[in-house]
Amino acid sequence: MKQHRTISLVFLWQLAASICYYAVFAATPFFRDEFGLTGTTVGFAVTMLTLGYAVFLLPFGAITDRYGERRILTAGLIGLAGGSLLVSFAGSYMMLLAGVFVLGSLYGTAMPGTNKAIFGNISVDRQNLATGIKQVGVTAGSGLSAVLLTNVAEIAFWEVGFYLAAAIALGVAIVFAISYTPSNEDRTTEFPSFRVLFRNRPYRSLCIAGWFLGAALFTTVGYTIIYLNESLGLSVVVSGLVLAGLQVSGSVGRIVTGWLSDTLPGEPRRRIGKILAVQAVGSTVLFGGVAFVEQRLAAIVVFVALGFFILGFTGVYYSCLATLVPNTKMGGATAGGQLALTSGALLAPPTFGFIAERFGYRMSWLLLAGLSFLSLLFVVRVIVTPPPKTSQSSKTTCTSPCDD
Repeated sequence: MKQHRTISLVFLWQLAASICYYAVFAATPFFRDEFGLTGTTVGFAVTMLTLGYAVFLLPFGAITDRYGERRILTAGLIGLAGGSLLVSFAGSYMMLLAGVFVLGSLYGTAMPGTNKAIFGNISVDRQNLATGIKQVGVTAGSGLSAVLLTNVAEIAFWEVGFYLAAAIALGVAIVFAISYTPSNEDRTTEFPSFRVLFRNRPYRSLCIAGWFLGAALFTTVGYTIIYLNESLGLSVVVSGLVLAGLQVSGSVGRIVTGWLSDTLPGEPRRRIGKILAVQAVGSTVLFGGVAFVEQRLAAIVVFVALGFFILGFTGVYYSCLATLVPNTKMGGATAGGQLALTSGALLAPPTFGFIAERFGYRMSWLLLAGLSFLSLLFVVRVIVTPPPKTSQSSKTTCTSPCDD
């Protein structure tokens, strides 16, 4: 199958899946009004979404490595459509929590399957850019869901946004099932050993960095609309457009960093690791800017700039991960890396909301600045760790120095 066709189909899949998943973040103001929630209980709804995602990442990653991405991605997108409908039908806060948990769990098929599709079907000299383009599907889906939910709610009611997301997911699932034919469709492999995988020291450091960055990323997406509405007095519609702008700049960041990862000279792990370090530094600085900027226009500018870094790092994060493990283990390795990102989001959103209620939003944004700085320390560890020993790759999933 031609490479541009693979990239297009994987991007389309990721776009549809992200519209379903990130619709929950865009709908947080409507959940707040519908169910009478506080900032903390809104955070728990985001946490349940993330918890479902986290619980099923490793199982879906293992299944993807064992049986291939085509079937897993098709079934996952159909499931996401069903999860979107469950959220729209929620009649109570507890039912909402159950619905977002199911939706989050099925989104666990996304990263293992799409990364395996890219690194299994795209030539080495294009993999990083292809990953960046694929990751644009995440930010584009999130931005579209923000515009979709906020505008549909103005015309009708917020549940219609989830109906539309489900319809998009079903349509794309059909197209993907018919059109996607991977080069290794008939090949099955053994289940990955996560115990061996997490003995890989650079991989483990990268996952710890991902924990901090993921906490900052998901909290930013979950609270941008509420913060702009409550603290700066912007309307929900305008706040949704700002979130969409945040996602657009994140998309630009993913493409630019992917292109740089393919074109800059040097050993891949260190080259890509340095790009990720720049993303962490930029996030730290701009979170500090968000904390202290109070003028509306200036705040919008800072938020959009922030998106380039905190929403734009994921493509280069996975590119860095791909330098640490063999392609045959990308499903499981991606699941572990994504689990790290997602686990960081389990505690951060309600903590952010709690701090905002007790001490104000400034302290909450400074918390995210601190998390971004901590991520930088572990990215540096990935860069300075001795190069992977290629002789290990044929014997074990641990292609980098491991703990005994």
